Amino acid sequence: MASLLRWVRTSLRKKPSPPLRFPSTGFQTVPATHILEEERFNAFKQGHYYPVNIGDIFNSTYQVIGKLGYGTTSTVWLAHDLRSQTYVTLKIYTRDESHTEEFQIYKHLTSSKPSHPGYPYVRTALDTFTIPRSGGNHGVLVQKPMWESFRHLQYRNPSHRFSEDLLRMGLVQVLMALDYLHTECRLVHTDISSDNILQEIEDNEILEALTRDELETPSPRKLVDGVPVYASRRFGLPRTFGRVVLSDFGSAVRGDERRNHGAQPYVYRSPEVMLKTDSSYPVDIWNVGVMIWDLFEGKHMFYRNDPDGKGYSTRAHLAEVIVMLGPPPVDLLRRGKRSWEFFTEDGMWVYDVEIPQDYTLEMSEEFLEGRNKDMFLAFMRGMLQWRPEDRKTAKELLQDPWLNQGMD
Repeated sequence: MASLLRWVRTSLRKKPSPPLRFPSTGFQTVPATHILEEERFNAFKQGHYYPVNIGDIFNSTYQVIGKLGYGTTSTVWLAHDLRSQTYVTLKIYTRDESHTEEFQIYKHLTSSKPSHPGYPYVRTALDTFTIPRSGGNHGVLVQKPMWESFRHLQYRNPSHRFSEDLLRMGLVQVLMALDYLHTECRLVHTDISSDNILQEIEDNEILEALTRDELETPSPRKLVDGVPVYASRRFGLPRTFGRVVLSDFGSAVRGDERRNHGAQPYVYRSPEVMLKTDSSYPVDIWNVGVMIWDLFEGKHMFYRNDPDGKGYSTRAHLAEVIVMLGPPPVDLLRRGKRSWEFFTEDGMWVYDVEIPQDYTLEMSEEFLEGRNKDMFLAFMRGMLQWRPEDRKTAKELLQDPWLNQGMD
């Protein structure tokens, strides 16, 4: 809240800057035969994306500088706030995408308890508004620009994995964000992955550089039935990194309302989601544990590919969890609506999917040794438990001995 108030006061003090004039020529025209970015989605073919042009000004305030990304329900743009003379991002939703609930979540995130130490590590909203348009309005979420995700940072590293120190530093900030989310906001993220953990931008030069690039070398683009489609730009490498920030709350749900429907990306699905037992805050803790394997080991913990070649299957995923953690407790199975598809009443596995007996959590971890490895695996087991109630909370994990090595 304090940062939002500073932003508002700054906006009121400064004299608005004049809009930039972007070139209307000198750009590469992408061939009609080349499918570009959101053009591949049905929502684009159905005319559901807002036709943003670089240089457009929205809400009499935000001038679009360049495109940063796209997805099935939105495009994301770097913009200049002409009033505060600062940079922001605009997430512009497709017209058929319900954004009201997500906007309410961001309002709740901003106002719950800004004094909580985890608040700075949660990406909040600076503003929200709606672009009216015939056929359906478009919601817009305004936020501080962020650098790339943990996944991008991982693959910029030649080894394609995080160092132990970088992992610790990042996890401390993620767990602080989760403690705020769970204890003060009473929200479950449900979609924690390396894609949704971003680096705050402290080096304003990379924002200025993208602006200069767009003025001097305009982005490639094309027109499809009169609708512009731009190629996205990437930020350069900053000289210094800011805070780690948990982002993307489009799938967040209330934690005090028990639910047993599907959630989470397949590779990160927790036992309670697969078995359809009640789920709440501990699904996020499971997600963090599985994500650590991606970042530190450079591989997934679970691959969940069905032996019949049918792609993802719950039975294959459960078999892999059994390999790592041993068989599930019978009392957990009795809570699940799907448990008896996979297990007998006394907890025996009923599928013929092979469960190797010689591939444990210890064997899967490849980079640590001795006591340090034991401490790391103890930390992991605090998150990777069959029963949700057996997992440690974010606050408890923040006190873990392995996590706090060398942090003083």
